Amino acid sequence: MVLGFNHNITYKSEIFHVQTEDSGVDNPHIITLLYRGGVIICSQKTDYSDILKTDNLETVVEELMKEQHKLMMRRLKAGEFDEKAFSFKAQLLENYEIPVLEPLAETAHESAPFPSQQIEADTTSLQSYGLLVPLMGDTPVAQKNENVPPEVGKKVENLDEAILSFFGAREK
Repeated sequence: MVLGFNHNITYKSEIFHVQTEDSGVDNPHIITLLYRGGVIICSQKTDYSDILKTDNLETVVEELMKEQHKLMMRRLKAGEFDEKAFSFKAQLLENYEIPVLEPLAETAHESAPFPSQQIEADTTSLQSYGLLVPLMGDTPVAQKNENVPPEVGKKVENLDEAILSFFGAREK
């Protein structure tokens, strides 16, 4: 049984990929996809459930796959997909680059685990929800809200203690 065909075709100085697959007799479909730069330009799906009882089904399906695959390549070469493949939008998608974030300037003190710019947050609102727990700090967080559990303001020496103080230590 043939699982599929894959071809790279150069058309107008660009590489296109044509892929044809058989989904099998449990899901009798032949699917052909035309790609440019990882973007699907066209898809074609053929249902062959009406011929499942054919004696030489494997040979017939293979021939159908070959014809559908060749047809997609012919349609490409005939220029049928030019507008979609070479549009401004398609070029933007193909040439899209993920932006790289620049690291913050190193302004942290040697004893601080993070740059000070990253720590500066609205500590009042974080404390009011009990979300601010000092890690290895010299001074405990001041209690701004009486609803904050008392363990939030205590000095924490390691990550395990910080987690336990946030979620509350459980008796074993």
